[in-house]
Amino acid sequence: MFEAAELGRKISRADFDALAASLRNELLDLQFALRTADFPVIIVFAGVDGAGKNEGVNLLNEWMDPRWIVTNAYGPPSEEERERPPFWRYWRDLPPKGKFGLFLSSWYHLPLMERAYETRTLAEMDERLERIIHFEKTLADEGALIIKFWMHLSQKAQKRRLEKLEADPLTRWQVGPQDWDHWRIYDKFTAAGEHIIQRTSRSHAPWTIVEGQDSRYRSAMVLTTVRDAVARHLETRAVARKVEAELKRPPAAALPPPLANQPSILSSLDMTTAVVGEAYTQALQEQRARLARLQQKAREKGVSTVLVFEGWDAAGKGGAIRRLAAALNARDRQIIPIAAPTEEERAQHYLWRFWRHLSRAGRTTVFDRSWYGRVLVERVEGFCVEEAWTRAFTEINDFEEQLAEHGIVLAKFWLHITPDEQLRRFQARQTVEYKKWKLTDEDWRNREKWPLYEQAVNDMVEKTSTRLAPWTLVEANDKNHARVKILTTTCDALQAGLKRRKK
Repeated sequence: MFEAAELGRKISRADFDALAASLRNELLDLQFALRTADFPVIIVFAGVDGAGKNEGVNLLNEWMDPRWIVTNAYGPPSEEERERPPFWRYWRDLPPKGKFGLFLSSWYHLPLMERAYETRTLAEMDERLERIIHFEKTLADEGALIIKFWMHLSQKAQKRRLEKLEADPLTRWQVGPQDWDHWRIYDKFTAAGEHIIQRTSRSHAPWTIVEGQDSRYRSAMVLTTVRDAVARHLETRAVARKVEAELKRPPAAALPPPLANQPSILSSLDMTTAVVGEAYTQALQEQRARLARLQQKAREKGVSTVLVFEGWDAAGKGGAIRRLAAALNARDRQIIPIAAPTEEERAQHYLWRFWRHLSRAGRTTVFDRSWYGRVLVERVEGFCVEEAWTRAFTEINDFEEQLAEHGIVLAKFWLHITPDEQLRRFQARQTVEYKKWKLTDEDWRNREKWPLYEQAVNDMVEKTSTRLAPWTLVEANDKNHARVKILTTTCDALQAGLKRRKK
């Protein structure tokens, strides 16, 4: 694979200067056009030590306006980063739409090192690469342009490069013992690199192998590849926006009567279930005390908890969250209310704002509404095209799988009430002064679309209730029953998570 990058290609200074005269202006013009585009540009540099990865990053910052470039380089994860899933730090650092993001020693670094040093089997490496493929596909499906450069040198050229850097007092610091260790196992590094490229070079995120021996040739390859890729993507996205505008994102359609009249997951619930009187008071106190004890153990053991609350308007999410939160130490829990995305959030992938809120080890994060808005509100109201919300099921499952694999306890609740009960609560809110603010015109509009939302909820549960992240459907016509069930389920999930951690 790398023979074509060991041919000793060179570009004369005169030829490079002639190319540079127009190339820099073209890149700046594209960068200006990108600022109002609906996608970011993500550029990954990987490859052989000394082949020009750092120089490539510096070159792009020098030739373009660095104010619209975000550069990220990674070392071993910090304590804060180790307390979250591995991809948390990459999601956190993603560039917003309209900017370039440059990444050094990023998500390919660990699989490469592990395989080169033979601390992982090839099968284990492929598992890591599969996660990377999903990550890049998730970003590309939302419009991101991903450019990946594998910077290459032959073993002889690498040795000359390292010796040259060591000989210069100004660059000696760039070479350490690890660089020479890597040179000694060059064949293992290139074999691992070849496997990475073969497995992860996809149409949405292709690799470009760059021969790094001649600095001018290397620079020309990087700069022209970026120029051509950005120009093509700007044109492609412009066409896609035009087509999407013509489609006008039609709202979801209801199922035809023969299908709509079939039993659903929600219709199978016993909505008469209730807990009353002293039984409720006692159960509430017992489960609160149990949750407080379990949360203290989770804090000591570094086990995090993520609780997701979805449900009909007026189903009692807020009341259930308040009663649950009362059992938790305020220092160790955070409640995240999710509304329409802010301007900052709209400039990112829709999952970004949820990744950034993941807490450190031992804490509890409660999402009042969540990432399921993509397959509920956005689907029903036509805020995103069908292609986007249908692929979101896979993206959400992948996200939740990463949480579970990291040892995070994840519990998801859908609070279900009947249409009649919702109407009764709406009417009650109109007469209670301190509850009037809860009832909006949007609530009434959503109520008119009950069949569409019920269809969306059934699809959501069917496609995202997994072994690692099951849904708990809560019969919430009786608020007492709902609160006790939520507390009990949370305690059971946390207890099971602590047991897994102990093992």
